[in-house]
Amino acid sequence: MKFGFAKLSIIPVRAEAREQSEMVSQIIHGEIFTVLAEKKNWLQIQIETDDYEGWIDKNMFFEISESQFKLIQHSPKTVNKSLICSLSSETEQIHLTRGCTFYSVENQQAWISDQSYKIENLETVSGENLRTEMIETAKSYLSSPYLWGGKTPFGIDCSGFSQIVYKICGLAIPRDASQQVNLGYSRNFIDEAEPGDLAFFDNEEGKVTHVGIILEGRKIIHASGSVRIDSIDHQGIYNKDQKKYTHKLRVIQNIID
Repeated sequence: MKFGFAKLSIIPVRAEAREQSEMVSQIIHGEIFTVLAEKKNWLQIQIETDDYEGWIDKNMFFEISESQFKLIQHSPKTVNKSLICSLSSETEQIHLTRGCTFYSVENQQAWISDQSYKIENLETVSGENLRTEMIETAKSYLSSPYLWGGKTPFGIDCSGFSQIVYKICGLAIPRDASQQVNLGYSRNFIDEAEPGDLAFFDNEEGKVTHVGIILEGRKIIHASGSVRIDSIDHQGIYNKDQKKYTHKLRVIQNIID
């Protein structure tokens, strides 16, 4: 079995082994994965943190050994929250963005395989007040454009948004809203919800299709066209620009406490 490390800033993950296939997710720098299958110039992979599967271009693959994979699994993780940070060595510089992961960071140095890199402009959450920092992190994505499968400030979808905000704040959750909704416990009423809780919305068939992060004052931040703040009540999300409800509320889950 082969093992990979996301050395690039972003690696598109596609539904099928072809360039024209839809992007269903992204691997962000520092994430590790296993290779499940190969097809011509494509690798079917499974991401270690959330078991998400898809296909990546072989040209974006950076192989690590099984022992390095296991070492990374158990190493202390540092997740960047600054918009742009970078890694530099004597021979290269890698520009990264919010949500990338470093391991065993010491004196602003990180290792990729056997190469040492200097980290520049790294910022992290303090962990002193998780809900407050989660809301600050979520708001840092405001106006990021919606992108199906995206997980960065330069393009992000609704469940990628909730997943990456939670990741930056030290909590690992699944990739899709239909998986995230099964975590934690439900709030009985919207007034019981606390900032940082996740609100889920379903379609006419009852399938969960959307997720957002609860703010104070009956507000929600979510990715819909762009990352934006809207009002929420027991019916769902009310978009003041469109002057209508755009998403029907299914449930609010507390997965922090």
